[in-house]
Amino acid sequence: MAEQHQIFEVFSDENASGVAYKNKALKRSLINFLDQGGNTTITELSRELNISVPKTTSLVNELIEDGLVKDYGKVDSTGGRRASMYGLVSDACFFVGVDVKRYYINLGLLDFKKQLVTMTEKVPYKLENTQESLNQLLEIIKGFIADLPVDETKVLSIGINLSGRISNTTGYSYSYFHFQEEPLSIIIQREIGIQTFLENDSKAMAYGEFCCGEVHNEKNVLFVNMDYGIGLGILIDGKVYYGKSGFSGEFGHIPFFDNQIICYCGKKGCLETEASGASLIRNFKEKIAQGSTSNALRKNKQIDDITLLDIIHAANHEDMLSIELLADIGEKIGRGLAMLINIFNPELLILGGTLSETGDYLRLPIRSALNKYSLSLVNSDTQLKLSKLGEKAGVMGSCLIARNKILSI
Repeated sequence: MAEQHQIFEVFSDENASGVAYKNKALKRSLINFLDQGGNTTITELSRELNISVPKTTSLVNELIEDGLVKDYGKVDSTGGRRASMYGLVSDACFFVGVDVKRYYINLGLLDFKKQLVTMTEKVPYKLENTQESLNQLLEIIKGFIADLPVDETKVLSIGINLSGRISNTTGYSYSYFHFQEEPLSIIIQREIGIQTFLENDSKAMAYGEFCCGEVHNEKNVLFVNMDYGIGLGILIDGKVYYGKSGFSGEFGHIPFFDNQIICYCGKKGCLETEASGASLIRNFKEKIAQGSTSNALRKNKQIDDITLLDIIHAANHEDMLSIELLADIGEKIGRGLAMLINIFNPELLILGGTLSETGDYLRLPIRSALNKYSLSLVNSDTQLKLSKLGEKAGVMGSCLIARNKILSI
């Protein structure tokens, strides 16, 4: 099997010029075609790339030597000699995805043919803007890579999702771990030794869902990440919309309410202040202080230690307080989403993130609010679905983004 540096050579234009540069570009085009269309013949590749059959054969043979492509055998033909089918090699290389939540981390390994090889869910972790929290994140990633069932040298890149403002082009994080002048991606890459890319968590989850979840032929889709905050991924005409600086989708920070609650962003009245996981926990604590009871406080759980997962677990076990609070924030989220539907007129609206695990307890009040507050002609054209991937959405998204970055270098 080809060594890592040989594979990297295909995706790098360093020290390449003239014919060598053109050949690398053609190889990447060939790989992208196989990536999109699956196994195919030399003749079809030649036609698609608009180059001669001998040239295509030469490029394919070089990619076979690199370990990226293989001959999958003959295909039946209507006449003449049977042609060989060529396709990507699953275990040629791999990509790691790291989805960082507020209190845990999900990690996964993707192969070259975009299949999830392994995934580790809900590794305990507390996301804080401290050096200690960053160090713990690095140790968790190192531990995951050390335990992988594949050779570490075959891991070409890592994708890491963080909440808040992330520049996926420069690798800077403006919400977490911005302690040094260098991009966070470079700091992590130097520590781990594998090329690293950053992405906003909601965009990564949306991308995972767009590629591998509920999206089929739809071209205009909104994905709502309902967690401690509220994020948004936007698909317009089949492409993820980033905005000029890459910070699109800050849905949770629309000044929706006339209240004095200070949001995490520092402003008052944001949608997140009354329609998010953080507001759900705050309301839960207030109700308990007023004398309400809940089975979320099981096993001597202290009120100050309550997390979103505790309330979700309680709701899914018919805890009335949790269900009532979910209905309240669902109605408010629905009002916000009604505004987005009126603006974007999407084909599909996907509810994802941790809160979506409550199913109809959140979906039904959101649906009711959409019917009430959005224009009926627009609303009737929009499907409302729960995330198909669930916890896998962020991991799949970060793996695929890490893969795409390498393939497009």
